[in-house]
This record gives sequence, structure tokens and C-alpha cells, in this order.
Amino acid sequence: MVENKIIILTGATGLIGKETYNHLLSHGAIVISVDINLRHAPKDMTYNYDVTNKKDIDSLIKDVIEIYGRIDGLVNLAYPRTKDWGNKFEDIPLDSWRKNVEMQLNSVFYICQQVLEIMKKQSYGSIVNIASVYGVVGNDFTIYEEYGGTSPAAYSAVKGGIINFTRYLASYYGKYSIRVNCVSPGGILDEKNQHPSFIKKYSEKSPLKRLGNPEEIAPAITFLLSDEASFITGHNLVVDGGWTAI
Repeated sequence: MVENKIIILTGATGLIGKETYNHLLSHGAIVISVDINLRHAPKDMTYNYDVTNKKDIDSLIKDVIEIYGRIDGLVNLAYPRTKDWGNKFEDIPLDSWRKNVEMQLNSVFYICQQVLEIMKKQSYGSIVNIASVYGVVGNDFTIYEEYGGTSPAAYSAVKGGIINFTRYLASYYGKYSIRVNCVSPGGILDEKNQHPSFIKKYSEKSPLKRLGNPEEIAPAITFLLSDEASFITGHNLVVDGGWTAI
């Protein structure tokens, strides 16, 4: 149950973000939508904020507390990255690597740190970080070969870091009745931005013979935020159509 829970959702305009917003709202949550590209206008609080900006995060948390007096949940779905994100490993400039770690991993650290201080005072709360199957297993580069694509190296490093950072937070804050979990999606269908060869090869390898849909990830996020998951913490829920099973 997430009814009347105050939940901050970053990356609210992304593929999974939009579906997560709708799913949480349909289950009665009060959603604070945060995205640097916030285009839709949900009825709850919306912030066109940059999660990589410390001042934006500070302002966000201050406003939520002033209006609602609490934060029941946080979902870290924002996915900031540099313009050269798709470079092959040997072509990645060190500055680009550093920037992506800074934007992705460090922004998750800071918003978690600040929200957890609120939850610690409340003696309850739930955080869901979003990782990936590529934070769990190695990459299958054959699915990119036909069109010369790749999977960004920083993606695996960041997502793997987020998974173990989640375990760290679960261990550290469990005594305050705060739960911290992770969801690791498999490949999500995005036909506008995915090469047909990638879709075909990924689907052939997947036990379910297809990529996932954003609406299939949102319920897992809602569940981990909910009271039904009250004894689950430090867990990485893999939602991947069986990709990591083979």
C-alpha cells in the first residue's frame, strides 16, 4: 500500500519514470515529480530540477518538508549523461568518465544522504534505487555488433556501484526502520531510439523472447515502496524477462 505516501520521483519524464508516476498515482500516492525535462503537468508537485545540482536537491527537499512535513519514499530514476555517452571504451575521454560518474552515482549519493536524514528523524521510510542487469552481469556485446553500437562502460560501473551502495544504506539505516532496495530492469523497448538489429538480437537471447515494457517495471518499484514489502531491504529486484537467468 502506498496510499497517501509522499514519494519523490526523479527522472519523472523518462520511459520508466512516466509509467512509475502513473502507477504510484493510481495506487493513491502523492508524487513529487522531479526532472530536468519536466514536460507533463501532473496534479501533484512538479519540479523542473537538475538532480546533479546540489542547490536544486536542497531546495526540493526543503519545499517538500515545508508543504508535507515528511518524505515517505524516494525513487532514483534520473539518468543524466554526457553527449558522448555512446562512445566505445577505447574512445572514452577520462573527463567524460569522471563526469558521468559524478552526474549519476554521486547525485544518487547526495539525494539519498539528504532524504535519509529526514527519514532517520521520522524513524521510517523507503528508498528505491534504479540499477540495471548490466550492474549484475557482464555485457553481451554481440547484440550491438551488426550496427556498430556498444554499451557505455560507465553504465556498468555506475549501476554496479548503485546496487552495492543500496546494500550499504540498507545495512546502515535498518535500525531506523528505513528500507533501501534496488530494481534492476533488463532491456526496455524504445523503438524510436533502438536499432532494429538490437531489438531482434536482444529478443532472441531473452528467455521471454522480447524486451520489457516500461509499465512492467513500475509495479516492482511501487511494491518495494509499499507496506507489502515491509520486511524487504537491501534487495536487488531484477525485472529482466530472464536475461540474467541464462
